[in-house]
Amino acid sequence: MTDSSQPDSSRKFCYDRDGFLVVRQFLSPEELFELLAELARYIRDVVPTLPTSAAFFDDRARPETLKQLQHMGVDPFFDTYRSNAKWLHLATELIGEPSTAQQPEWFNKPPGTNHPTPPHQDNFYFCLKPPNVATLWLALDTVDEENGCLRYVPGSHRKGIRVHNPTSVLGFSQGICDYGADDELREVPVTLAPGDLVAHHGETIHRADPNRSATRQRRSFAMVFRGESVARDDDAYARYESSLKKQHSQLGLET
Repeated sequence: MTDSSQPDSSRKFCYDRDGFLVVRQFLSPEELFELLAELARYIRDVVPTLPTSAAFFDDRARPETLKQLQHMGVDPFFDTYRSNAKWLHLATELIGEPSTAQQPEWFNKPPGTNHPTPPHQDNFYFCLKPPNVATLWLALDTVDEENGCLRYVPGSHRKGIRVHNPTSVLGFSQGICDYGADDELREVPVTLAPGDLVAHHGETIHRADPNRSATRQRRSFAMVFRGESVARDDDAYARYESSLKKQHSQLGLET
């Protein structure tokens, strides 16, 4: 781990070694306040208009159980936010080549719901070669072991993609099927304050426990950045998309 006061060379070294990097207070209080205000507007005004495949709830009859937002580039603010210079600089530094952001996403583990995040590697979903892709994940609340912090397996990004199988977890349709005790012993839990960020390589194994707090949310905002050299494996991606559509159909989601 590191913080934003360290030189770029140290941050890149830690990221390449571990497959993830913590940047403390990545956003200033003013920047965080603006982002939170825009997210509140989006949830209030835009989410009610979205298809069920873009806004996931534990119970759609209870708006407070909103757990994940995808395809947020439909909104002008969040489409423009993809070009935010601070985010682009960090992503390009870590990936090692010019990069572009995909559509922003928002995640939550509401209190009183049972939402574990299965162990997985993001690039199993993305199917990109070479895997020059990074997820930048910003804490909007205090994130700790009680409310479901991310847990990483250091160095796992250097060992290729593990076998994934379908899961029943909405928003994470595939998970590593042979994740075991040896993996759990190597896990590093990452605790964050609001405005802190963790960046992880597309092939770093990570997971999260459910939110065991009775009152606290565990909200985050994330963007995936892809290096200019990457290309998608169309056959692998078609297989993933087929599995995803099957899961959504089984859950009754519209596209």
